[in-house]
Amino acid sequence: MAGTISVIVISDGTRRYRARYRDAGGRQHEKRYKRKVDAQHWLDEQTSALVTQTWTAPERGRVTVEAWAEQWLAAQTGLKPSTAYRYRSLLRSQILPRWGRHRLADVSHADVAAWVADMSARGLAPATARQAHRVLALVLTLAVRDGRIPRNPATGVPLPRALRAEPRFLTRDQIEQLADAAGEYGDVVRLLAYTGLRFGELAALRVRRIDFLRKRLTVAESATEVGGVVQFGSPKTHQQRTVPIPAVLLEPLSRRCAGKRADDLVLTSPEGGVLRSGNFRRRVFDPAATAAGLEDLSPHDLRHTAASLLVASGANVKAVQRMLGHASAAMTLDVYSGLFDDDLGALAERMDAAHDAHTAAHPVGVLWARDKITDLDPVPTGR
Repeated sequence: MAGTISVIVISDGTRRYRARYRDAGGRQHEKRYKRKVDAQHWLDEQTSALVTQTWTAPERGRVTVEAWAEQWLAAQTGLKPSTAYRYRSLLRSQILPRWGRHRLADVSHADVAAWVADMSARGLAPATARQAHRVLALVLTLAVRDGRIPRNPATGVPLPRALRAEPRFLTRDQIEQLADAAGEYGDVVRLLAYTGLRFGELAALRVRRIDFLRKRLTVAESATEVGGVVQFGSPKTHQQRTVPIPAVLLEPLSRRCAGKRADDLVLTSPEGGVLRSGNFRRRVFDPAATAAGLEDLSPHDLRHTAASLLVASGANVKAVQRMLGHASAAMTLDVYSGLFDDDLGALAERMDAAHDAHTAAHPVGVLWARDKITDLDPVPTGR
């Protein structure tokens, strides 16, 4: 319904322009302005939103971001414990200090852009700034779907570019040097480097998941430390996968499983508890890396190493994806495209060799083709 603008005089004799309109439910809304142009602009915005069905009741946007974020977080079902913990951490440290007291309707695109730029200026890692923005955007998306704001002001905000660190690959000799330096946990180093398991998947590996006859292990769980407490859940992509076990690992794994029940963990800390990434790095991995001359190495670099060994052995991108448990082949290529570039070079060499072999086996066909080209009329020139 079209709105109206009228002139009113308030108690001190000042004139005001009152803009009024009715929503689809027949309720009347109004605002007063000193200038008619401002009243007309507001009225045009509201009537346009009614026509395009993007209108929202003003009072629905008055809830604060903090209150709405709590409601949004409570509605997130199926999250991995580590993801839920990360969301809460970002809300507490980055989002609510800036936006908590703001009403949903008062959050503007320009202000969100300035907030993201400020996070970068304060030296926050680009990946963390992007994640904080994503959580705020998810909170506001629910507000849009619930009819509290007409559009998401976080959409289209320029984000800092997160540069992916170059993967580090070890040679087989370096793997063995690292494993030897790790002492009784050398089999952990080899398992990470030769199977590509994530550390949490390795820590959650149970005896019943290993099939020594078929030389396979099943990745079905992952251990994650959340707020100092280890929690078991599904792997990162929520899907089980089967991974081949190299022969060099069969005997060490068999010793680890000896005398244990089917549901016991294969690999444990010296005290018999869950193997925790932080403790393992501090007590075993970092000292072993230093002893092996491999400074600034992380356990995740062994996962990259497994990918490089797979590609060097002739595995295609789908095989690497399945073994590493990536969500898609595109993700595998995004991380390890350089490895497959080398594979393409080897493929080109094989194609050249096949072409040369074919040429040597069919010399008559080549001569015939050359003669046919010679017999053709020359191409006219000078035009």
